[in-house]
Parts: sequence; structure tokens; C-alpha cells
Amino acid sequence: MAGASAKAAAMVLSVLLTYDLAAGVGYTNDWLPAKATWYGQPNGAGPDDNGGACGFKNTNQYPFMSMTSCGNQPLFLDGQGCGACYQIRCVNNPSCSGRAQTVMITDMNYYPVARYHFDLSGTAFGAMAKPGLNDQLRHAGIIDIQFKRVPCYHRGLNINFHVEDGSNPVYFAVLVEFANKDGTVVQLDLMESRPDGSPTWQWTPMRRSWGSIWRLDSNHRLQAPFSLRMVSESGQTLVADRVIPANWRGNTNYGSRVQFR
Repeated sequence: MAGASAKAAAMVLSVLLTYDLAAGVGYTNDWLPAKATWYGQPNGAGPDDNGGACGFKNTNQYPFMSMTSCGNQPLFLDGQGCGACYQIRCVNNPSCSGRAQTVMITDMNYYPVARYHFDLSGTAFGAMAKPGLNDQLRHAGIIDIQFKRVPCYHRGLNINFHVEDGSNPVYFAVLVEFANKDGTVVQLDLMESRPDGSPTWQWTPMRRSWGSIWRLDSNHRLQAPFSLRMVSESGQTLVADRVIPANWRGNTNYGSRVQFR
């Protein structure tokens, strides 16, 4: 019976762990253990093209400022974790400053070395070091860190929509970026306009294509201007009214007037 009880307890623990990993990391005051590595250039933003598996662009510029990271599945969450912000601090290394730094998930880590694994940009990894010991810390390879989820604050920015190259009247793909607070969007819906430009008041759900890019495959020619409705991880809803104009083009940014508060 004792063996059966132990087996049952192990099964319950396994289910709980699986659920925890699938649900991601919520906001808490507790620091959680993780491992960290780094990739790219020592003072870079990670990928050579300053992008990553989330679809964000110019991650060497504001608001990213190269303080970026790949996340393994409990952090990346098949793209749902893109844009989430974390405080990290390194421990158990004499080069560590112990001061917390904030990073954003912008890429996917396919080869985790721990339950939670941050594969940081060279800039973010070095930022955890004592003054003048950035390179020495980077030479350590895999290090122990602690982390916790924190809200994102992109001061001075509203949510931006980048219409992806290849979009056309029956296929519309858009990158959502610069979301405050949760930093993530879990659902995106699109409203078309009537020929006279007035709204139809009918929302069509889009689906996540990859990373923070959402797509709509239509059985008819989509009628712009488009309004976009976003739902954040914490359940906040925002509507960017007719944010995509009638004469929209692919590979183009369209800024909104809305932001999560």
C-alpha cells in the first residue's frame, strides 16, 4: 500500500508540474531558481538580425535596448510568453553583482538546461555582473540565476501593429508589440468596415501564427479599415479603432492610441 500511495503521489506531482509548466509563470514576490546562458555578440541583442522567434524587430533599440532573452517552453509558451518581462539576478558566482535586471522574452530556447532556462543576449547576461566584470561573467558559461515575473512598462509608447510582408486581401498577418503590463496578448480579433468605411460591428477571431504574429485567413476579400481588439493575459481588453487604414500595405507599422494601463 505504501508503494501504491507513493506512486499515486508521484503521479499527482507530475500532473501538477505539467500544469505549472503549461500555465507559465505568474506574478509573485518570490524569486524562483533558473539557469542562464547567453548567445550572439557579447554586447549584442541576441540574434544577428536583432529579431527572434517572437517576430519583434530592432531588439537593440528602445524599448528592448538589447535586454532580451530566449525562454524555454515554460517561459516562451509557444509564443504566448513573447513580450513578458522578468527581473533576473545571478547568484553563486563571484562576478555577480546581485542586482536585479529586467529582460523581455523575445526568442525561443530549444535546448533547455533546467526547468527554467533564460538564454540571454550578451548585453543582458553581462548586465548582471559587478562593474568591470561583464566579460568575466560571460566566460562562466552556464550560471545560476533567480527570476520573477514583473510588469512591462514601455514609457512613451502605445501598442504598435506591424502588418507582415505577404499580407493581402484574403490573408492578413500582424505583429503586436509594445504591450504594457502583462506584455502579452492572448487573443486578437479583427473588425472589418463596410464599403462606406463604417464598422460592421462583427469581430472575427484571429489565430496566433507564430510568436507575437497573428493571422486571419479569409474566404472573402477583407474590407479595410480594420479595428483590432486585444485581450491581455490578465483579461484586460483594448480596442484600436480603425487602426489599419483602407490603403494599408505589408511590411508597414501602424501605431495605435491605446495601451494597457
